[in-house]
Amino acid sequence: MATTLLSPTRFVHGLRFDNLRGDIFGGITAAIVALPLALAFGVASGAGPIAGLYGAICTGFFAALFGGTPAQISGPTGPMTVVMASTFANLTASNPENGWAMALTVVMFGGIFQVVLGLLGLGKYITFMPYTVISGFMSGIGVIIVILQIAPLLGHQTAPGVVPSLQAIPTYLNDVNFAALGLGLIALAIVFFSPPRLNRILPAPLIALVLGTIISMIFFGNVSLPRIGEIPSGLPSLHLPYLSWGSLQQMLLYSIMLAVLGSLDSLLTSLVADNISRSHHDSDRELVGQGIGNLVSGLCGGLPGAGATMRTVININSGGKTPIAGMIHALILLMIVLKAGQLTEPIPHAVLAGILIKVGIDIVDWSFLKRAHQLSTKGAGLMYLVLGLTVFVDLITAVAVGVFVANLFTVKNLTDLQLESIKSVTRADGEDWLLEEEQQILRAANGRIFMFHLSGPMSFGAAKSIARRLAIVENYDVLILDLATVPRLGVTALLAIETMLKDALAKQREVFLVGAKGQVQARLQRLPVLAQLSPHHRLESRLLALQMAAVCINVD
Repeated sequence: MATTLLSPTRFVHGLRFDNLRGDIFGGITAAIVALPLALAFGVASGAGPIAGLYGAICTGFFAALFGGTPAQISGPTGPMTVVMASTFANLTASNPENGWAMALTVVMFGGIFQVVLGLLGLGKYITFMPYTVISGFMSGIGVIIVILQIAPLLGHQTAPGVVPSLQAIPTYLNDVNFAALGLGLIALAIVFFSPPRLNRILPAPLIALVLGTIISMIFFGNVSLPRIGEIPSGLPSLHLPYLSWGSLQQMLLYSIMLAVLGSLDSLLTSLVADNISRSHHDSDRELVGQGIGNLVSGLCGGLPGAGATMRTVININSGGKTPIAGMIHALILLMIVLKAGQLTEPIPHAVLAGILIKVGIDIVDWSFLKRAHQLSTKGAGLMYLVLGLTVFVDLITAVAVGVFVANLFTVKNLTDLQLESIKSVTRADGEDWLLEEEQQILRAANGRIFMFHLSGPMSFGAAKSIARRLAIVENYDVLILDLATVPRLGVTALLAIETMLKDALAKQREVFLVGAKGQVQARLQRLPVLAQLSPHHRLESRLLALQMAAVCINVD
């Protein structure tokens, strides 16, 4: 896999120059959309607007260069910003002097983890996460973004965390900065109600950013408003990794969280890009590209990024088809940082809050929230559980608990299906799945033949039922274990079968093994008890086993 990913003949996935005009226009349009979002995400993370811009530049360029989705535009996103804000706040609280350096190290480690995931060929498995967990997690992130923007919308500094922000709302409402509130509502109205035709020419976030800033300068120039203020210009300085051994476990947890969330976010966006552009992305290469982008972003002091759905869609609709579009988008943002950084200084935080509230509302999975209870009560409950944990506990706990509970539901459902396929037969009455001749032999045996029929994959969930059903039937002389339609056998189920065979042989009962093949046969061969079973009692046909069993007990 690694050789394929890094092959010189495929150095840049999808790179070609026959769509240069479309890629240039797509890259410019994506950069226009990315500018206000990068600034807003930088402010929301607590790291400052320049961190958002550096993140958009680094991830945007290198994820396009090395990634596996040609038309994808990468940069800071809502989910990644929420994780980064939490990381920055917690690490700064534990180590005020080096909190930012530690947070950037988390971004670097997250990028390295993504590269490893890609090189190991695990890209196709990242999206194997239950939709209920993804929906609850994403909706929770949307709620967090909205809650955290209430303070800047009302003209205050954002409180560190969701619960403190909610607790501070009465204080905010008693001291509203109406100039900030008015600007935020104007920005919110623009991003919500901008006509689609205009939005295709001038993206609504950019209109809100420019218009809100101009209004603030004309009408509220003498009013105290929280603004972006001076931001560094020029190329970023190099930030080397900083390790705090006391916080290493916490840093690694956040790194894994960033890696998994960034991979999931990017690959879901890749699927959207495939559907629109009628192309096919390379999941493993995409993870490598995203990882390199995040590694470089951490080294340059930028926010972590991922494939951004809105910017990717806008790029494709504007004509972008190859990685050139993503790289041009990053280079335009770099030129803004180098030459036009002063233009961003008067932007009010309230305007960015209005833009981000729309982002947060869009992230919430309203479609599933409206009908989750109609599709599955358990699924709806799991989604709300993950949503609540995301908002009020932390992101890592939410995903861990969500995946664990979802797997329990899955195991329970699979076990129920497996139990339906387990049949323990001593009488032929009502057993329509048996051949007529097989039924006749069982009737003549009058309960002295016990046939245990398994079908489908047998996991650990079926082991308890195997033992329970075996305990019910005691008075029999011959045991027939039918495994003809079992393709796979789990270890726990295998041990339950071993117990069954040992018990039957210890009581001097005849045992016939039917139809074991492939993986099932290979695993059974490892059981010492199988050596006690005569080779003549290992058969391919259930009917033949019944006929031999009838001979053993002298049934005509």
